[in-house]
This record gives sequence, structure tokens and C-alpha cells, in this order.
Amino acid sequence: MSTSAELRAAMVAAFTGDDMVTDPAWDRAAKTVPRELFVGSYFLPVEGSNPTEYRPVREGEPGWLESVYTNQTLVTQLDGRTRPEDVPDGTVTGAPSSSSTLPSLVLRMWHQLDTEAGHRVLEIGTGTGYSTALGAHRLGDTNITSIEYDPTVGGAAATAIKAASYAPRLIIGDGMLGDPDGGDYDRLIATCSVRYIPPPWLHQVKPGGKILVTLSGWSYGFGLALLTMTAPGEATGRFLPGFTSFMIARPHDRPPRQSLSLLPGNERPSRIDPEVISTWTGGWVAQLAAPSAERMGAGGHQILSDVATGSQARTMPNPDGGWTVVQRGPLRLWDQVENAVEAWQTKGKPHQDGFGITVSEERQRVWLGTADGPGWDLPI
Repeated sequence: MSTSAELRAAMVAAFTGDDMVTDPAWDRAAKTVPRELFVGSYFLPVEGSNPTEYRPVREGEPGWLESVYTNQTLVTQLDGRTRPEDVPDGTVTGAPSSSSTLPSLVLRMWHQLDTEAGHRVLEIGTGTGYSTALGAHRLGDTNITSIEYDPTVGGAAATAIKAASYAPRLIIGDGMLGDPDGGDYDRLIATCSVRYIPPPWLHQVKPGGKILVTLSGWSYGFGLALLTMTAPGEATGRFLPGFTSFMIARPHDRPPRQSLSLLPGNERPSRIDPEVISTWTGGWVAQLAAPSAERMGAGGHQILSDVATGSQARTMPNPDGGWTVVQRGPLRLWDQVENAVEAWQTKGKPHQDGFGITVSEERQRVWLGTADGPGWDLPI
């Protein structure tokens, strides 16, 4: 049977040294920090279950260590409360609310953050503490501050980090507010997604410093952005290649809503194929255009429901070709989505690395191509 160190080295060797992870210091960190300390138990999805069921896996069970050192995300909490130890037998359904992120993604993001020796880093979302421990190994305990919203998750992370012999500064609190003591950080990295850049972050990273964060929304479109601070409260940056997604920060999550009822409205032909908003970048563009809407459906049958106003849009294929859209409410959601998608298509349908972002005290704007190109305001 392979040892933990052997499995860890094999996992790291599989995804380091490529175009995304080339810094040997991060390679050494990943080969040193024992991931099993941070995922003593976890949930694995039951293949083919609908809705998704999860089965708990605990330390010492067959396959436990091998899964820890497979390059996969391991769910550690469901619905903000259910842990693997709470499910003694069988399976459970629920929505993942905390996890140990794909190790290759964690390592790649630390690399993309472009840290150097001596940099002070603020991490938003301690989670299991694995990413925090990597940062502490690479940069030193005194240079890492990590904030976790969930006290139970944060407590478990603190125990695991201590067991791994690291001692960064750990805070239980709302990471959207940044460091409660303020800060003068060189870098900020978020292991959750947000609908917009929280203003406190923009005053806790020094000019010239960088913020790495995933922008998302209630329609579950995701884009990873790297911003450089240009002045206090101001930053600009670009979205990065690849496909990065994180659970949305709980203060930015969709508020509870009643069950959706599809109501009659104004009908017209759709100018775009609705299936385009089921694609990674197309769905993200649609979310930029309708930032307070939730998206459901698939293919030609798409549903947009605006959480703030109750506005609705839904599409359906026509028997003789084309699509019909039905809209109601104060916002014409499909009009907004069509205009954005057509602007994106006119530019050749670039991936998200064709987009940038400019942030100021007054406005946060995502733009296509160049800063003076088509753009959409984030819902701050």
C-alpha cells in the first residue's frame, strides 16, 4: 500500500510543472502539506443519483486516502450544517456548502496570485484550511491571515492547521468586510465567489497589490479575475483563462424565494438561440446582463426569474423552427440578455479572458475587449 507521502508526491507531479504551475516553491508546498489532515471525512456523490445523493467517507475506510490524493474536490459540509459524521449510515441529499477544493486549482490560484517572499496575504474563505496551510508553508505563518464565515468550519480548519504545524492568523467573521483590524495587504485571494468586489477589500490591499477572485451570481455563471489596485478604492484587471467555480459567499447568496409559478406575459420571437446561455461563457454573459435573475431550464427551454422584482422570461422552441420568448414584469430580462449575447457574438464569442473589469468607489464594470467596449455594471 502506498504511503501518504508517496500518494501526495504522485498527485502533485501530475499537475505541476505545466504552463499554469511552474514555481517550484509551490510544488514543494503541495508535496509537504498533508491534505488528509484537512479532509479526515468527506462526502462523495453517488453516481447516477437525481437529486444528487452523497455518501460519507471516513478516515481508515477502504479508498479513503486514495480519494484524498485524487485531484478532485471533496465536499465536507451540506446545507450549511450537515457533516459526514452526522450521517452514520446510508446516503443523504443536500447542497454542498463547504469543501476542499480541487488541489490543482488551489495550487494554480496561489501561483496566479503572483506572491513573493515577504508578501502579506489576506485569504477570504478558510474552508478546510488546506489552502491556508499551503500559503503558510510558502510565505510563513506571520504573512497569512484567513477569514472563515462558518464557526464550525473555521474551528475544524484551525485544528487541522495546528496539526499540520502551521500557525497563521485565523479569524471567524464575515470575509466580505475584510480584516476587522484593517490591513495593508500585498495580495488578497478568495476561495469563495462573490457578485461584486466588496468595497472593504479595495481599502485593505495596497496600491500595486493584487486581488484574485471569482465573480459569480444567482444564475451560477463564473469568471476568475485578477485585479491590480491602482489607487485606494480603485482597481482594474482581466479575467483569466480556464473554468473556475466556487460556492458563492453566503452573504452574497440568493435570498429565499417562494416556489416559482410561470405566468402569462408578452410573447415575441427570440433573436438568439436560447441554448447559448447554457454554455459556460454564454451563461456568464447572460448573468452580467440580468444580475439579479436566477436561471433554470436547459436547451431551448430557458427560464429567468428576477429575484428582486419578480420579472420573468421563458423561452420555448417553435414547431417550425426558431424560438418564442414570454416576458412579464418591470424588467424585460430576455431583451437584456439578447443585447448582451449579441454584443458578445459580434466580437467572436471570446472566452472570459477576452473580458476585463474596472472598479471604483462609484461603479464596478465588466467590459468586453477594451475598457471602452461593451460593458455591464455589477450589482453593487
